[in-house]
Amino acid sequence: MTYSRFEELPVWQEAIRLADGVYDMTEGRDWRGSRSLRDQLERAALSVSNNIAEGFERGTTNELLAFLYIARGSAGEVRSMLCFIERRGAFAHLKSEISDLKSIAESCSRQLRAWADHLQNTDIKGQRHLTEKTRQHYHTKQEAAAFQEELKAQLPPGHPLRKGRS
Repeated sequence: MTYSRFEELPVWQEAIRLADGVYDMTEGRDWRGSRSLRDQLERAALSVSNNIAEGFERGTTNELLAFLYIARGSAGEVRSMLCFIERRGAFAHLKSEISDLKSIAESCSRQLRAWADHLQNTDIKGQRHLTEKTRQHYHTKQEAAAFQEELKAQLPPGHPLRKGRS
C-alpha cells in the first residue's frame, strides 16, 4: 500500500498513541516524578512520531531510513525510562499504565524495524529521485514479477520452477 501522508501510516498512528499515553500519565495527578524526568519522557515519546513525519516528508529513501532509526531509538529511550520508573516505588500505582506504554513503544519499534528492513531492500531512492523514466522502470519490474508468479501458478505441483510457492 502506498501512503501519501504520514498521518495515514499505521506506525505514525501508533507513535501518536504512545505520546498521548505518556502525556496522559505525566500530566495526571498521580505523577510523582521529577520535572526533568517528565520532560525527558515526554520529549522522547513525541520524538517517535516527529521523526517518522520528518523522514516521510524528506523525499529520499536514505533520509527516511535515517529518521526511522532515530524514531526507533526514541522508542527505545521511552521504554528504558518506563523500565526505570517501573522499578521505583513511587510509581507502583502506575504499573498498568507503564506496562501498556511499554507495549506500545515495543510495537512502534517492531514496525519501524520492519519498515526499515523493507526500505533497505528496495530499488527506489525516494520521491525526490522519481522521474517518469524511473517510475516506468519500477512498474515494469513489478509487472514482470507478477507475471512470473502467475506463470508459476500454472505449473503442476512439485514442478522445480514452482519452488517457493505453497
